[in-house]
Amino acid sequence: MPQRPYLIYDVFADRRLAGNPLAVVLDSTGLDDAAMQKIAGEFNLSETVFVSPAANAAHTAAIRIFTPKYELPFAGHPTVGTAIALAERGSGDGPANDAAAILVLEEKIGNVRCAVTHEGGLAFAEFDLPQLSQKLEFEPDNAAIAAAIGLGPHEIGFENHQPSLWSAGVPYLAVPVAGLEAMAQIRFNGPAWLELAPRRGDGNPACAYLYCRETVGHECAFHARMFVPGPPTYEDPATGSAVAAFSGAVLHFDQPRDGTHTFWIEQGMEMGRPSRIRLEIEVKGLAANTARIGGNAVKIAEGVLTV
Repeated sequence: MPQRPYLIYDVFADRRLAGNPLAVVLDSTGLDDAAMQKIAGEFNLSETVFVSPAANAAHTAAIRIFTPKYELPFAGHPTVGTAIALAERGSGDGPANDAAAILVLEEKIGNVRCAVTHEGGLAFAEFDLPQLSQKLEFEPDNAAIAAAIGLGPHEIGFENHQPSLWSAGVPYLAVPVAGLEAMAQIRFNGPAWLELAPRRGDGNPACAYLYCRETVGHECAFHARMFVPGPPTYEDPATGSAVAAFSGAVLHFDQPRDGTHTFWIEQGMEMGRPSRIRLEIEVKGLAANTARIGGNAVKIAEGVLTV
């Protein structure tokens, strides 16, 4: 009977039972696509990662990322969580304080370079975006968008921010919302969103990434919520690939000056799963030269699969 060790991490959180949970299956040898999809459905987390040996011996590992329903070419919290899991597993009891590790993960989107550090008992990983955010064609209907999220049209947009479609590997419709009060009143209607959402290359609809400038944490620059229209419809507590896409909206609407800019983004507050995601953008000539996503992750469980 196979013995496949797995780990579960809470990602983009500095404590357990917060952030976004992730399953990491450390040995996917012999598993075909259908088996991985079934196992991801069994875990029933937003994403499950399957690790296999890298094609390039200089790289750390190859990974595949599955939701309970389909495979993703790239996702943020699986990248951060897997990098930390592999770094800690490689050092036995986890890295010592101030220890650093550089890993390269082979994902479907390409090779993703990750840096893992450990300080004060907490692991932190960040990775370079394998693909910078690009604006996609989309003509927003603010009234339809507002109706799909249970708000009035006057609550869509702030300052010069308007709904826009962006992708850094996975497309998201980024919708600016007036403030925290409006964010708390959101009632997401999956079927209504499916009628207006543009379709991705794989035929799945672009998810809803809702954000405002007002925040709960004083150190954060934006407050966000992310909804998957389904089926099934659900809210995600921390979404790195959405932040990667959102970096394009930050550049487009805020036009930061040349230099390195760091933004902390809070998510999951309304779900009782608070998370924080760090977005770092190096700007040159009003465009992104490079961008990085980072966050903490803590191990909450481990076990063995017998399939």
